[in-house]
Amino acid sequence: MSDNKTSYDYKNRNLSEVFKELQSIQSNSNSEHPSEELKTRQSNNNFGFNFNAQNANLKSKHEDLKLSHIIIGCSILVVSMGLFFPKSTSFRNSYAREEVSTETIEYELNRHSLNIQSIISENAGIDRVKEQVIEEREVEFETTYNDSPTLPKGEEVITQEGILGKDKVTAVKTYENGNFVEEIILSKDKIVDPTPKLINLGTSEFLAKHKVHIGDTMYFVDTAKLKQNIEDTSPDVAEVKKSLDVKLIDLPNEELAKVSFDGVEGYVKTSNLTSAFSTPSIIEKNRIQRLLLKVNVNMELNKPSGLTLNDYKKIFTGLPNDTNKIFENNYQAFYNAEKKYNINGIFLASIAIHESGWGTSQIAREKNNLFGYGSYDSTPYESSFEFTDYSEGIETVAKSLSKYYLNPSGTIIYGGETAAGWYYNGPTLSGVNTRYASDQSWHTKVYSYIELLYNRL
Repeated sequence: MSDNKTSYDYKNRNLSEVFKELQSIQSNSNSEHPSEELKTRQSNNNFGFNFNAQNANLKSKHEDLKLSHIIIGCSILVVSMGLFFPKSTSFRNSYAREEVSTETIEYELNRHSLNIQSIISENAGIDRVKEQVIEEREVEFETTYNDSPTLPKGEEVITQEGILGKDKVTAVKTYENGNFVEEIILSKDKIVDPTPKLINLGTSEFLAKHKVHIGDTMYFVDTAKLKQNIEDTSPDVAEVKKSLDVKLIDLPNEELAKVSFDGVEGYVKTSNLTSAFSTPSIIEKNRIQRLLLKVNVNMELNKPSGLTLNDYKKIFTGLPNDTNKIFENNYQAFYNAEKKYNINGIFLASIAIHESGWGTSQIAREKNNLFGYGSYDSTPYESSFEFTDYSEGIETVAKSLSKYYLNPSGTIIYGGETAAGWYYNGPTLSGVNTRYASDQSWHTKVYSYIELLYNRL
């Protein structure tokens, strides 16, 4: 029974019970001490002690005991209130609920004692400072996107860079132990407005498909005519051959493009355009087409043809009329002569074909002279030159044409030499025909072979 009293449940006590306990402690203290005094008084009388002095000691101890009891009681009261009453509930309401409630409220025992001194010390050590500041602060700019039909879909182009603005800000800043805690903005005054960032966002699927931009090179899929304006009934301004390159100028819509062909501008359907990305082989085809554009009866022959060694091989391999394979076996000699003497090698080969009958003439077979070089009309075989091989004759004639027929006097032609220009009448077929051959239609016959060879590209 005494054990149950000792383990009295402090959690279930209310304030009235606490006050009653304090009163009981005080009452017991008052009732017990008189007997102690009496015993002391008797003891003093028996043994001759000073009664007054002893009585004063007892009174002091009695008062100390009463004070300690009161402190203990108050401590219990304070701790009980702190532990068992919610902060958001008033003392009156909590007390009332304690009295009315018929249910037993279970509380978790607080096993961690409160160190009041530690809490006071920690808070006393906080250095909290507030200051008012007035400063200029940057203001972020906005980013605006605008659809652009002349850019590939999804591509972005910045047309205007964003610039930060400035505000004059008045604020109160709070610091604890030198660390920023919070800020309260009191006012903002605009100094400079931010400049928005402007971005064009591409929407053209045509440009995205071919990986091109306005101003890039595109190519014709088929031969077509350029129109003067966007209407189909508008006049034609130029005809563009298949595989030729044009410059993309504008894109009015996804079905129509404005292009420039060698300085002539016009409109064409986008379906007739391709790019090097979409059609990689178009670049080589365009190169050939550009070479063919220069082929005409009035073409300048004192310039290289622009053909590669592989082009020469392609042209001269498998010629149906080259039964003895003379030209197929000597295609590199014509190429070398072009590079060395700055002369069109296809023109040089065409003269050889015309003069030797594809290498079947007696002079060609017996003297390795494909040109009839040195011949006179009266004694063609006897007066013609004889060469050790075909390549020697090819180089000799190339040098002679460059020095005497194709360039005016004083022109630097090869190896530091200058042209004599004795028979110069222009760098064209008709110009060479004037002094080179007595046949006045010689130049047209030679030109037919030039076309034949070029078309084998």
